[in-house]
Amino acid sequence: MSTLVIIGAQWGDEAKGKIVDVLGAEAEFVVRYSGGNNAGHTVIVGDEEFKFHLLPAGILYPHVVAVLGGGMAVCPRSLVEELDRTLAKRPEIGTLVVSPAAHVVLPYHKLLDQLEEEARGSNKIGTTSRGIGPCYTDKVQRTGIRMGELVEPNVFRERLSDVLKVKNQLLAMFGHPPIDFNALYTEYLGYAERLRPYVKDCELLLQTAVKEGKRVLFEGAQGTFLDLDHGTYPYVTSSHPVSGGACLGTGVGPRDIDSVLGVCKAYTTRVGSGPLPTELTDAVGDRIRGQGHEYGTTTGRPRRCGWLDLAALRHSCRINSLSGLVLTRIDVLAGFDEVRAATHYSKDGQKLAHFPCCVHEWEGVEPVWTTMPGWDGDIRSARSLEDLPQSARNYIRFVEEQTETPVAILSVGPDRAETIVLRPDLVWI
Repeated sequence: MSTLVIIGAQWGDEAKGKIVDVLGAEAEFVVRYSGGNNAGHTVIVGDEEFKFHLLPAGILYPHVVAVLGGGMAVCPRSLVEELDRTLAKRPEIGTLVVSPAAHVVLPYHKLLDQLEEEARGSNKIGTTSRGIGPCYTDKVQRTGIRMGELVEPNVFRERLSDVLKVKNQLLAMFGHPPIDFNALYTEYLGYAERLRPYVKDCELLLQTAVKEGKRVLFEGAQGTFLDLDHGTYPYVTSSHPVSGGACLGTGVGPRDIDSVLGVCKAYTTRVGSGPLPTELTDAVGDRIRGQGHEYGTTTGRPRRCGWLDLAALRHSCRINSLSGLVLTRIDVLAGFDEVRAATHYSKDGQKLAHFPCCVHEWEGVEPVWTTMPGWDGDIRSARSLEDLPQSARNYIRFVEEQTETPVAILSVGPDRAETIVLRPDLVWI
């Protein structure tokens, strides 16, 4: 096995960063393939905490080539700042490579993101206002500026001049003053100078690595149900967090993917608006949020919390063709007398046979619950399945049965060491 995709199997924030960090120890390449700095991964190494928004979590290993793929939307200012922060803590990191095909997030994207969200009134999507959606809009409209153009001063000047004329007209429609071309060009030319050494062809680099049997780890951002096509539209992101996005955003073909692991919490969370069938708005939800420190890495917003949604997770396993699950945060549920999970949905008294596609289909949908005994104690010291309370083991087996997908890895805490590999045949450690 040489290629492994790690995706979020729920609505994001499943602790993918930790898993990528753990598996990155044995990887030679770690590749982000979608999204931008609207995503956030937290990695804890001993007493140090790293918060990544653009850099792949695997960059903490000096032997790793960390790639920002062509499917990404890259804010140059944020990338430079994040790189500097990381180097200040860890002077020896992996080799950074940025695809020239990745699109550039510019200040007008962020402004339009904020202005459009405000204009939606009570129908807000819940965007992070990082400009990612408008950047991808430009990509689809074929007016976007790519990293390969940013680092060529004359090309960047010409492209920015053309695009900014249109963007200033849009800003005027919102009553916002225009952006000055010279100031913007000068500032981003400075970022281009810093990033130019990292901007190199990625497709051939990765294709060659795969052909030579090198270990390539694809790092997903956000989660399955925030996918533009397969998520709870329109409350989704603007890219493809699903496993298929690893091919779209890197140039590696689908037959070259050996294994796909979906990271999921032992419960469910989401940030922003949109359906969350198992959401708890009571003291139990507050307790899960408190014990799990459920606040967004990128925005700091409190996450909406609920019991595990197995109907959604089962659907995610199919969409992503999962080889196995990575079950995280099981330690957070310690201390509950009982835990619940939704095995199906019902509507108008009838069991739903499908996962709702359109937002109007969620009206009247109710979870169908199964209740199980909880477990006590601090389980973060567990290093094997047998170290866990029987009720916790029963919960894990129930998840496997309901999703028809094996749990390959258990995370019993935020540190690298607090990880139990149950199915080494599905990973490379």
